[in-house]
Amino acid sequence: MLVSHQFTIWIRLLAALYVVINALPGLAWQSACSSFSPTDIDGVSLVATTYYAANTTVNVTNLYSSIDVDNLPGFCRVQVNITTNATAGSSCNTEVWLPDEWNGRYLAVGNGGLAGGAAVADMGTIAVAQGYASVSTDTGHSSSWIDGTWAGPHNDNAIVDFGWRALHLSVAAGKEIVQQYYGKAQSYSYYMGCSTGGRQGLKEVQMFPDDFDGAIVGSPANWMTHLADWSIKMCLDMLPDNSSHFVGPSLWIDVIYPEVLRQCDAIDGLVDGIINDPRYCLFRPETLTCHPGQNTSTCLTILQIEALHKMYADYYETNQTWIFGPYYPGGEVAYAEGVYTSEPLQLNVDWFQYFVVNDTEWTINDYDVSNVELADEIDPGQANAINPNLTAFAGSGHNGKVIHYVGWADQLISPGNSLHYYETVHAFTQAYTEMDIDDYYRLFTIPGMNHCFNWLTAYTQGGYGANAFGAVSQAAGGMPPLSNNPEYNILSALVQWVEEDVAPSSLSAVYYNDNNVENGIGFIRPLCQYPLSLRYIGGDPTTPEAFACV
Repeated sequence: MLVSHQFTIWIRLLAALYVVINALPGLAWQSACSSFSPTDIDGVSLVATTYYAANTTVNVTNLYSSIDVDNLPGFCRVQVNITTNATAGSSCNTEVWLPDEWNGRYLAVGNGGLAGGAAVADMGTIAVAQGYASVSTDTGHSSSWIDGTWAGPHNDNAIVDFGWRALHLSVAAGKEIVQQYYGKAQSYSYYMGCSTGGRQGLKEVQMFPDDFDGAIVGSPANWMTHLADWSIKMCLDMLPDNSSHFVGPSLWIDVIYPEVLRQCDAIDGLVDGIINDPRYCLFRPETLTCHPGQNTSTCLTILQIEALHKMYADYYETNQTWIFGPYYPGGEVAYAEGVYTSEPLQLNVDWFQYFVVNDTEWTINDYDVSNVELADEIDPGQANAINPNLTAFAGSGHNGKVIHYVGWADQLISPGNSLHYYETVHAFTQAYTEMDIDDYYRLFTIPGMNHCFNWLTAYTQGGYGANAFGAVSQAAGGMPPLSNNPEYNILSALVQWVEEDVAPSSLSAVYYNDNNVENGIGFIRPLCQYPLSLRYIGGDPTTPEAFACV
């Protein structure tokens, strides 16, 4: 009996010792985090450090991004303030998240719209979750993604910080913080972002080619001086919402979208509610013309049809100044809430009022082609990222890689913008270098995907298609990649390309039922490298083997 009792005591002691030993690494990292203070980094001052043990609640919120989860590995959150212009007294607030189980790599995460706030959701659900040390910044101001009032009146330093400076300085400072915290530098440096984040990535690649070894850019807002103009011009072609040419949400969703599918869904070989490549859809809205006595809620007037023709065509001003690309057939559910609501998106009005004309009385009715010319002349904050020359980034001295993606059903930035920039880089590469664009820059198109990911609309679930592949906003929105294998995870694919020279010829994306991972997998499909298109070749359409890029 005594032996048995002593044995039980020893078992309990060993179990307790096991718990203590396993807790030691976390305690060591907690101590390192609590005592950490970056030193000798010009213009950088520590705001706070916070340690989050593995699987504890991480609840962080700012005006742009938020995260509230309890499934992340342990990490140290370092908040710093970075002086962006000492003379003007301008600065940005930046976060660096440092995982205990660091994979040796560094990942910067971009922003969206005109937002001022670190992308904490992606820093957690993508970077820390996969072992990357991560950095993101508020770009020098605090605001939601549609609010540009912070840029006025004449707040030029804030606009420059937004345009490029805050991110670049944050990337440099973040690398120094990584070096000091871990005692060694990162092995490779990566970037990912969509929309404004896509623009930021291209700006970095063009302006500071040594900052990153690889960049993922999604639907970039890189031609800022034309993007807002395009959105305003399309609003003017539709608004006001009580006009005879206005196309309201119910017409987009219940009338136009079904007709687009009727005319074009079968072109790719499968009737499934997805237009795989809308370049081949020659949609004719005239088939919806109202007949005498027909209920106008089920058809289109001549003026509405004329407005649609403008939506689906490249955008020109009256003097043939080209502004931007078109909407493409297949995204009508999202177009109902893209720019065609009762008034224009605040972001675009604020862009003109505070960035371009510096006049808070300006309205969309004051818009004309001179606004395009003025915006181009000013290029507020040097925010445009349209330089087609990527040789400093991609050349033999650096060998940087870019993976670019865009959803064919993007409701906020025409997919044509992504195609246009890619083609300018391709033309430059062909004309002025001996390089092959496939060796450093690949564009992937995503059938059915809205802007950056799939948006929930007030009317229905928008963006039906295989849309989860590891890009920003996806995991945080309940749509994680199927796995972190390079086939399914765009970040892993970029890492494999940079570090092993294995270029992605295609990716595989998953559609979760109702765009929610908890509802199970609906189907998996390839994402094709532009200019190839997805085609059904036979078999089970829920599997990627049933499709080919041709």
